[in-house]
Amino acid sequence: MTTMSSSQEDPARQAPRYGEGRTALLSAAVRVVAEQGLRKLTYRAVAREAGVAHGLVAHHFGSRDALLEAALQFSLDNSVTSISTRPGSGDLDAVFAGLVTMVENNPDDQAFQYELILECRRRPELRPYVESIYQAYIDGLQFELECAGMDPDPALSHLIYAAADGLVFHQITIGCPELTERSLTHLRALLRQSRSGREVSPSSSKPAEHLHSGFEERVNYG
Repeated sequence: MTTMSSSQEDPARQAPRYGEGRTALLSAAVRVVAEQGLRKLTYRAVAREAGVAHGLVAHHFGSRDALLEAALQFSLDNSVTSISTRPGSGDLDAVFAGLVTMVENNPDDQAFQYELILECRRRPELRPYVESIYQAYIDGLQFELECAGMDPDPALSHLIYAAADGLVFHQITIGCPELTERSLTHLRALLRQSRSGREVSPSSSKPAEHLHSGFEERVNYG
């Protein structure tokens, strides 16, 4: 049984409005990769998805690599903002508070990025693109954690991102956004607990300083 392409199913995609041509092409490129895989990303496939002549794609981007790079930035711009609903506020309750809704509304952006990550295993030349995906999320998350007064250790940001990334992957493949939301609630609780532990850590260092001082006295005076 054959299925219609997404461009055939949605007539509204056939006629991008004036001034929206480039955005429509980037959105089409993201959908092509999300639905068919990175190897299906061609001028003709994007043009067919967007409902335009394929020459228009070449006119806007000039090369497939330029199209891929622009599509990746487009997808990141749509999704990195989900790191916090109150950017720069230091509010840990806002961290990933809009993640579930973002994935529900824009699953193709996430699928596009995962397709690129998986293809990198077979094509090492794609590694810079994959690194830019991880770095965009980790930098954004580290900024929010620093605003919340937490340790700016990149390893902590990587750990938190990896947990959230796994939940996103589960949601776009298996579903169950309610479970994702509950899991994120636990993740935020762990973040608050970690911050509380950091706040009391200076007092806990005093006994160690006292022991160090006593050791020096024993060395100096026998």
